[in-house]
Amino acid sequence: MDLRTEIAQSWRRAELSGLSPASSVERLNVADVDRRSRLLRAASPVLDELARQLAGTRFCVVLADDECRIVARRFSERSVELALENISAVPGCQFLEERTGTNSLATPFETRRGVSVDGDEHFLEAMKQFTCYGHPVVHPTTRRMAGVLDITGPAGDANALLGPFLRRAVADIERRLLDGAKLAEQQLLAAFQSVQHRACAVLALGQDVVLANTAATELVDTADHRLLRELGRTHRGLGRLRLSSGTPVEVRVEAVSASAGLLFELAPVRTSSPVVSRPPAERGLFPAQIDERLRGAGRARRRVLISGEPGSGRTTAARVVAGDQPVHEFDASDVVAGEAEWCTRVAAAASLPGLLVIDGIQLLPPLAAVRLARLLDTTTAWFALLSGPPSELHGEQATLAARMHRRIELPPLRERRDEIPALARTLLRGFGDSLRLTPGALELLGSQQWPGNLRELAGVLAGAADRRSAGDLTAEDVAPGCTETAPGAALSGWEQAEYDVIVRTLRACEGNKVRAAKQLGISRSTLYNRMRALRVR
Repeated sequence: MDLRTEIAQSWRRAELSGLSPASSVERLNVADVDRRSRLLRAASPVLDELARQLAGTRFCVVLADDECRIVARRFSERSVELALENISAVPGCQFLEERTGTNSLATPFETRRGVSVDGDEHFLEAMKQFTCYGHPVVHPTTRRMAGVLDITGPAGDANALLGPFLRRAVADIERRLLDGAKLAEQQLLAAFQSVQHRACAVLALGQDVVLANTAATELVDTADHRLLRELGRTHRGLGRLRLSSGTPVEVRVEAVSASAGLLFELAPVRTSSPVVSRPPAERGLFPAQIDERLRGAGRARRRVLISGEPGSGRTTAARVVAGDQPVHEFDASDVVAGEAEWCTRVAAAASLPGLLVIDGIQLLPPLAAVRLARLLDTTTAWFALLSGPPSELHGEQATLAARMHRRIELPPLRERRDEIPALARTLLRGFGDSLRLTPGALELLGSQQWPGNLRELAGVLAGAADRRSAGDLTAEDVAPGCTETAPGAALSGWEQAEYDVIVRTLRACEGNKVRAAKQLGISRSTLYNRMRALRVR
């Protein structure tokens, strides 16, 4: 069968997920639907109008949310309802390509663009009875995907007008989302103005709006916004929080409305010992404790193993150890060009003053690792060995690492989320003193998972600096380099731990999701669900 490119690519994704055309569509991961969501409030009048226009036909419309979970349906015939139930297209059911293959909910959700799927173009046999067209619903302000709207009918009833018909409905929903956002902003502003003159710090956080009185501007740093949003998700009334400056505060949290945002009143807590409220101190690229251990290893000229994920700053850390001493760097990946020659060059460098750095020892072949270990035993040269996470070291590589006097593991950037604003400012100084990051840009940077760690953050800032050589860098300036192009909710502590376990397991399984799911003791579909929910890329 000759398939269009976008359909063929979708089939390939379904096959890689372990699906076959004969796979059944089961009601997996069905959840309650939030009937008060912004999407449903905006879409319901549009869906009702679509139902009126489709009355007497065998077509239906289906709306899914930003997780591709069905939240609403409209149809006029009982036979259509039964057909939808037979393929589990019911409210609360999540339609993803790894579970339902190629269709007009899952495929537009995956590709972020409108897709028509007719009859045999569906991957699963159970869905080949339908012709359908689906189109993403994108929030006009945040540019985040708000959901997917689909129109479905019997195979053979395909019509070239389905696409334009549905796109007009999508545009109506998006316009109503924008109107709702404007109303929410007005409600938030009114609530803020009613209390902004109080003696305490007052801060209002909406989806895309931040309002603060003078006291809040002096007390609250941009890095604290995420802490406050997290508190607002779990508390109403009074709560306590320690700001990024170290200042403990008492916080009163009030929800302005279901969708407008949160209002915070903050007052520093008086303690028996004085607390100095000040901006975060100027810092380098590593946590203070790690930085001190690196410098301590340098002062004592101790051999050190520096481990961490790719991009976490291992080479920079080695230069911190070296201080003002010369650095001689060798990359273990160069061994492939000639093992004996590489080992000879390392041995020759061992007689030079300064720090000898071997990067990527987890890549060393066993014989090269043995020869390097023998060199360590027979010389007093000062070495720093750099590796991936300790779990990646095996056999002779682990034996080599055991010869180091100190071991320092660099934390991934996702575990340093509160430090991201300060780190971003530090890295940005490398592109000139005339650039500044706005609160919106810092919030967006703080919402990313950063699988590439410091190197990825530096790359995003470099791209933004290329696009704007002076002045304020906004969220729009940094968004092209970000996976998520609008700040989302921060992961809870439990979710962050789950994210880390999944990432480590996938790395250990070299990206093989089937093996990773087996090692984690969960089904493949559960792994895919959690990866999407936690934004594991």
